[in-house]
Amino acid sequence: MAANKTGEADLAKQLYGPIAGNRVVQLIAGLVSMIVISNYQYAFTLFTPGMRQQFVGTPYPQIALIFSLFILFETWPVPIAGILIDRFGIRTLMCIGSILVLLGWLLGGTLATSVFDLYIYYGALAGVGAGIIYIATVANAVKWFPDRRGLAAGLTAAGFGGGAALTLIPISATIGSLGWSHAMAVWGLVQGVIAFAMALILRHPPEGWAPAGWTPKVSKTIAQTKVNYTWQQTLVRPEFYLLYLMFVMVCAGGLMTTGNLSEIARSLKVQGTMVFGISIVAFTATLTGITNAFSRIMWGAISDRFGRENTMCLAFAVEALFIFLVTQITGNPLLFVLVLPFVFLSWGEIYALFSAITGDVFGPKNASANYGMLYTAKGLSSIFAGWGAAVVAAAFAGSFQVPYYVAAGCDLAAAILAFFALKPLVRARIATESKKN
Repeated sequence: MAANKTGEADLAKQLYGPIAGNRVVQLIAGLVSMIVISNYQYAFTLFTPGMRQQFVGTPYPQIALIFSLFILFETWPVPIAGILIDRFGIRTLMCIGSILVLLGWLLGGTLATSVFDLYIYYGALAGVGAGIIYIATVANAVKWFPDRRGLAAGLTAAGFGGGAALTLIPISATIGSLGWSHAMAVWGLVQGVIAFAMALILRHPPEGWAPAGWTPKVSKTIAQTKVNYTWQQTLVRPEFYLLYLMFVMVCAGGLMTTGNLSEIARSLKVQGTMVFGISIVAFTATLTGITNAFSRIMWGAISDRFGRENTMCLAFAVEALFIFLVTQITGNPLLFVLVLPFVFLSWGEIYALFSAITGDVFGPKNASANYGMLYTAKGLSSIFAGWGAAVVAAAFAGSFQVPYYVAAGCDLAAAILAFFALKPLVRARIATESKKN
């Protein structure tokens, strides 16, 4: 793609106006959208104590299944949404997604009378809506920022990882005053309305657009293809399946911690601790939201400089260490508050790195569809991270030690694969393409 001159770069503003045609505004709108859907994943653990009280006699793994279903519906329908977004544009799908997330929590808080009802409202409706918004905004950032793909994807994904840090304590307080169901309904309505407003702003850049004055350069650290692979072409590439396997492996530890934090605190014998008058779960979840957000920005920026695969290798190895350390802090509230945020400081980056490398390896044009297919790995990982981890923990008297050992091993294996398998595979293919051109 040739670099655009100033006049060509203004094409976006000519078509969309000075607000929607500004790529910074597009980034901010995507970030806000991510912030308001972050609670659907990260606040789930705050609702589980109330659910256990209301649905007396329901085994905890059945409640944890709500979280797994949410992740499944957030990820597995996403390839179809990505294809539709790339073909018909972002606004329509974003509006649909915002309506679905609104209904998911509103109906879950007002009409649900059983765990099965929450499978439908929280799991299916909110899950599909959140998935549409997630893939639309991340792919949009990749398209608007080819010059800073890792940073832009990281900033956008930071909204999903860190947005909950702004709201987890208020949601916890709302649950305390209104009960879990009414709190869910109120927050679902507010979040859905804000997401809908952001949907009206979002646009894809015009065909052939590039930032003013930017010229694609050959980088020794980042390999970027000049070919825009369709989703059908992407599916026959071995590097796609290697990325998929790695995504499944590194996603498990953080998802398991997110969905089961209340039960993990119970298994580590710290669940009754208060920190500054706030429950240790809500306080720690807020801290992990902050580090989760910063992780995506920090590692995304690092990857722009040192390469995606090199960054993956380092980040995944660090994650393995902190996942293992969780197994060593039983009965210590201080270490619980200190170690858990570091777990997310080296976990949240997967949502920046995998989206950015998708644009690098398969091209930006069909990024919504291609990353949508890769993002389904999160859904597969959630089967172990939510329901599966809860079942394994139940077999060991409620201890999550064994699931954490498995997650740490997966992180270490993914770090090795990133450097010794993914890096040479990707670079060999792109080098071959360059010779042909």
